[in-house]
Formats: sequence, C-alpha cells, structure tokens
Amino acid sequence: MQAVLGICGYSGSGKTTLLEALLPLLTRRGLRVSVIKHSHHDVQLDSPGKDSFRHRQAGACEVMIVSPHRVGVFAETARELTLDEQLTRLSPCDLVLLEGQKSLPVPKLEVYRPALGKSARYLDDRDVIAVASDAPLAAAIPVLDLNDADGVAHFIAAWLADRR
Repeated sequence: MQAVLGICGYSGSGKTTLLEALLPLLTRRGLRVSVIKHSHHDVQLDSPGKDSFRHRQAGACEVMIVSPHRVGVFAETARELTLDEQLTRLSPCDLVLLEGQKSLPVPKLEVYRPALGKSARYLDDRDVIAVASDAPLAAAIPVLDLNDADGVAHFIAAWLADRR
C-alpha cells in the first residue's frame, strides 16, 4: 500500500502553493507522487456539450478519456469514496499526498499561518507529525519553515524512508 501523508490547513494557508513547490522537489528525489484533492463542493469535471459529458448524462457510470498525454475518468458516485476506495483508483506510487480530508486518521503535515487568526490543528490532532509555518512556533513536533520548500521536501523524504 502506498504511503499517505495529509497536507492540512485552513483555506488560504498555502496548502496548494506548498504542494506545487514540493511535487517537483520530491520527483527529483526519484519519488513517484500522486495527489488526492478533496472538495466539499459538487465539482464539475466535465463540460456540457462534450462527448464525455453527454455519455454520463445518458447513463454511463464511468467515462474514461484517453489521449497520448493523459487519461481521465469521470464517475458518478452515490456517496463519497472512502480513502481506501480512492487509493485503489490510483496507479502505484511511492507517496500519496492528500490535500484536505483533514479529519482522516492519517499522518499529516499542517500548513499553519498564525496571521489567519485560527487555532492550530497540531495542538489537538495527534496525527499531525509536523507543522510548516511562516512564523516561529513552540511545538512538541517538528516545525518547518513554510518558505523553505526544499526543507519540507527533505522532511517528507526522510519520513517516507523511515516508513519503509
């Protein structure tokens, strides 16, 4: 089973920006990394009028789009998939980063900006193994510099190596 690390934090904390910086750094370290992004909204991944949209509207439970450069699957679900169900849909990789899904019992790296005025999750969530922040913090877990993506990537790579 792939290693899973949640990237959690409040909206506007910089989770996506950190992930964008981390992915090429982790890839350069020889890791195959996938991302599962959670949304609380009913996202539309397809466009009205496109063949794939029309196939779904006509009753297909899944529609796969294949090109020489990428593949995508649009699937209707009766409920939100569990983490195990999400993971089985991914190709094998070394690490799956979850953006969102902060209440799942998986190891997490919290992205925390005190200036947002919200309480830190790492204070109460035992699954948070480190916090990346733009301010100094006194914490019982590793505190990483949010502006040092290479340092965060190093922490993640070392954590992953320890799990193997």
